[in-house]
Amino acid sequence: MQHCDALIVPRWCVPVVPAGVVLEGHAVAVSEGRIDAILPLEQAQARYQPSALIERPDHVLMPGLVNAHTHAAMTLFRGLADDMHLEAWLRQHIWPAERRWVSAELVRDGTELAIAEMLRGGTTCFGDQYFFPEIVAQAATDLSMRAVVATPVADFKSSWAGSAAEYLQKGTDLVHDPYAEHPLITTAFAPHSTFAMADESFAALRVLADQLDLRVQIHLHESAAEIRESLRDTGKRPFARLDHAGLVNRSLLAVHAVHLDDEEVDRLAAAGVSMAHCPKSNLKLANGVAPVAKYRSAGINVALGTDGAASNNMLDMFSEMQTAALLGKTAADDATAVSAQDALDMATMGGARALRLDRSIGSIEQGKLADLVCVDFDHFNTRPVYDVVSQLVYATASTQVSDAWVGGRHQLENGRLTQIDGHELVARADEWRDRIAASDKHVQEVQ
Repeated sequence: MQHCDALIVPRWCVPVVPAGVVLEGHAVAVSEGRIDAILPLEQAQARYQPSALIERPDHVLMPGLVNAHTHAAMTLFRGLADDMHLEAWLRQHIWPAERRWVSAELVRDGTELAIAEMLRGGTTCFGDQYFFPEIVAQAATDLSMRAVVATPVADFKSSWAGSAAEYLQKGTDLVHDPYAEHPLITTAFAPHSTFAMADESFAALRVLADQLDLRVQIHLHESAAEIRESLRDTGKRPFARLDHAGLVNRSLLAVHAVHLDDEEVDRLAAAGVSMAHCPKSNLKLANGVAPVAKYRSAGINVALGTDGAASNNMLDMFSEMQTAALLGKTAADDATAVSAQDALDMATMGGARALRLDRSIGSIEQGKLADLVCVDFDHFNTRPVYDVVSQLVYATASTQVSDAWVGGRHQLENGRLTQIDGHELVARADEWRDRIAASDKHVQEVQ
C-alpha cells in the first residue's frame, strides 16, 4: 500500500474545479502538503495507508477560502468608527488613529488576531496591504498562514515610511527580497489610491513592479466622491490616471471598482485586470454596489474580499459569499445573476487567480497545495440538503467550519485552533482597546 500523511473522508467533496461537481463517497489523500489524489473511498482504502485517517461524516470538504483583500491589522480598529461616510470615517477617525497607534507591535497583534479569525472561519489565504508589511509576513509565517503581503505605497508619511520612494525601497529590502522564495508568502505592491500618489510616484512604482514581476493592487473607484475629487484636482478620473501610468495590465488587482463606466469595464477586461469585490464594506460605507455580474460577463476575473475589520466589521468569507450573490442579483435586476456557484468560485478560484496563486490553490485538484476546509452540515440551518453549493453560500455560518489545513498542516481541528492561543490573543486585543479608546473622542462619546 501507498503511504499518505492524511486521508480525509467527508460526506461531500466540492472541488470547485470542475465547476458544479459535488462528489459523495470520496476521499482526499494528502502527502507532503499537497493533494495526492481525489478518489472513491473504496479505492482510497485499498491504495493508501495514512498516518492520519480523518473521518468527517455530515461534513463538506472544500477548498480553503481566499480573502483577496484585507487590512489584517485593522482588527484592532474594529468598531472604532461606525455609521459614517467613507471620507469622515477615513479622515476623522481611521487616519488619526493610524498616525497615533500604528507600530510594529500593533500590526503584529492585529494580524495575529485576524489570522485566528480567518482560519476559524475557513479562510486559508489572504491578500493584505498595510503598514509594517514585514511584520505581517512574519506573523503569517509564524502561524503557518498563506498570505500575499503587499507593501503599501503612498506620498503621505506614516510611522513606517516617509515618501513613495522609501515605501518602495523598504518593501523591496524588508519584504520582497527575504520572502521571494517562501512557501507561504507572496509579495506585491499596493499603492493606496490615486489620490495618495503623484504621477511621478506611479512611474517609479511601475518600473519596480515590472522589474520584480509583482502584482499591484489599489483601491480604485471605491466611492463617487473619490471620482469627483479626482476630476476636480486633476481633470481625470482615477482610472484614467492609472491607465496613463501604464498600470492597467494583467498584474493589476483593482479593489472595490464600484463605479466604472462601460468604457472602463471594457478596458479592464481587455487588459486582463482582476477585481476584488468587497460587498459588505461597500454597503456599510454606502459606497454603492459593484455590478459584478456585468464585470464577469465582460470577462473580468472577480475575487471576494472582506476589506479591513474597521469597515466590515468581520473577516467572514461565508458572509461575503452570501452578500455578493444577493447584491449581484439586485444590481442586475436578475435573480439568475451571480449564482451560488458563481459566489463560491469568486471566493476560491477567483481569489486565487487575482493573487496569482491559481496554479497552487483555489480548488481540490491533484498536485495542488492542500489548502482545505471542512464544514459541518449537522446543524438545523443546513438541513435538509438538496444542493450542497447552495447550502454553503446561502445557509452556512462560518462557525460551522470544523477543520482547516494550510499546505497540509492541520490548523483547525474539530473547531480548535491547533497553533494559536486564542485566550492570549483576546487579552492582547482588549489591552489595545483600552489604550485606543482612551484617545478617541468618538468612542468616548458613544459609551
